[in-house]
Amino acid sequence: MREDEFGYVKKAPPTHELGQDLSALSEHELVERAELLRAEIARLEAERARKAAVRNAAGAFFKS
Repeated sequence: MREDEFGYVKKAPPTHELGQDLSALSEHELVERAELLRAEIARLEAERARKAAVRNAAGAFFKS
C-alpha cells in the first residue's frame, strides 16, 4: 500500500479474480466486489451493444 502526502495509507481499489476464494472477505468487501462486478457487466454490455450497432449499420450499408 502507498502513503499519500499526509502519511495516510491509501487502500488499493478492490479487484476481483474469477474463482477467487471468498471466505476471507468481509460482508462489506463482498458488497463492494458485487458492485464492482455489476458495473463491469454494464460496461461490457454497453460495449457489446455499441459493436452490434456498428455491425448492423455496416450490414445495412453494404446491402443497399
